[in-house]
Amino acid sequence: QLQLVESGGGLVQPGGSLRLSCAASGFTLNYYAIGWFRQAPGKEREGVSCISSSGGSTVYADSVKGRSTISRDNAKNTAYLQLNSLKPEDTAVYYCAATGYLTGCGMLTYEYDDWGQGTQVTVSS
Repeated sequence: QLQLVESGGGLVQPGGSLRLSCAASGFTLNYYAIGWFRQAPGKEREGVSCISSSGGSTVYADSVKGRSTISRDNAKNTAYLQLNSLKPEDTAVYYCAATGYLTGCGMLTYEYDDWGQGTQVTVSS
């Protein structure tokens, strides 16, 4: 059974950093594009970043560009999202998602088939 499990969230002060992990099981991540999304209370789920199956293509939302890095370690079947200079407006549940149907990667929820359960990131002093 295909499963994605996020970890690494938590409470961090403004200006701090977190590294989120997305561990895959039941399938080989090599052939899948990975997207990171977030959803704040009362808001739509939005794309944060994505990476192609090869890792050669990445996309970042303007809101995190320059403050985040997406990466993947196919040998570990895991993808990562490094978040730096965190702001209170980054507070949200962060989800990773996978799809085998994109040549590059996408930032829209409907482009992804499989989702993790999410990890909470709270930025507050």
